[in-house]
Amino acid sequence: MDQAPGSPQEPQGSPGAPGLPSCYRHPGRETGISCTRCERPICPECMVSASVGFQCPECVRDGSGTGHAPGANRPRTIAGGAIADDAFLVTKVLIGINIAVFALVLVLGERFVAQIELIGLARNPQLGFEVVGVADGQWYRLITAVFLHEELPHILFNLLGLWFLGRIVEPALGRSRFIALYLLSGLGGSALAYLLAAPNQPSLGASGAIFGLMGAFVVLARRSNLDMRPVAIILAISLVLTFARPGISWEGHIGGLVTGVLLTLGMVYAPRERRLPVQIAVSAAVLLAIVVTVAVRTAALT
Repeated sequence: MDQAPGSPQEPQGSPGAPGLPSCYRHPGRETGISCTRCERPICPECMVSASVGFQCPECVRDGSGTGHAPGANRPRTIAGGAIADDAFLVTKVLIGINIAVFALVLVLGERFVAQIELIGLARNPQLGFEVVGVADGQWYRLITAVFLHEELPHILFNLLGLWFLGRIVEPALGRSRFIALYLLSGLGGSALAYLLAAPNQPSLGASGAIFGLMGAFVVLARRSNLDMRPVAIILAISLVLTFARPGISWEGHIGGLVTGVLLTLGMVYAPRERRLPVQIAVSAAVLLAIVVTVAVRTAALT
């Protein structure tokens, strides 16, 4: 019969039961107990209670004591992401990147802006009337424009939105999902602007990505059964400003908003048992839609 935890040991020097192995951590200390995972003999001093039987310290340390991977029982976000020590790290990094690009704008001026802003197809006087734009093969403009700002009020407004929304959305999704949400929302906004705006109309700014975070905020609030009235008011005001203020790329805002809503729906409503494959599939489908949109518009312009 296995020895129960905490039972008195045999007096030192007395013969143990015949054929009993010794504890692998204490040679010479005979025991009838084995680790339920690796089956190594363990004495009462070494064994750790598990959901079924007892385990050795190494198996507990390597596999959380449950037979799963070491990180299987770590706390997770509502979307299945790992909970990080610094819950706002990606938000801070994105703010830093936007500030760094704005500093380059201040130093290098209009020529730098003309080289990375979003434009479909145009002859740019600052580049010697060279044909430039996404349709000319400069696809990088779809993402560089997301980090580009030319005026101080513009970047301040967007970074305030990023700080406010990022501190809500990033901890709820986790870092990797938040990065995917931000970048794909920015790309979604750029793609719709590229599709619908005049080909020679430049645009720039993080607004598409910010509206993607706003869409995520709406979905998360609904998923958490929060009062939707304040959320609806914030969204309504943002949309009114989008269409009421002159010089605003409403296409970028709407594209980012729709992308953010779709991605977050896939992230937080995916079945738990198939959560990661569903999230990857939704993200891939959104990216494919963006690529197809850009390809169709490029074909039309060229």
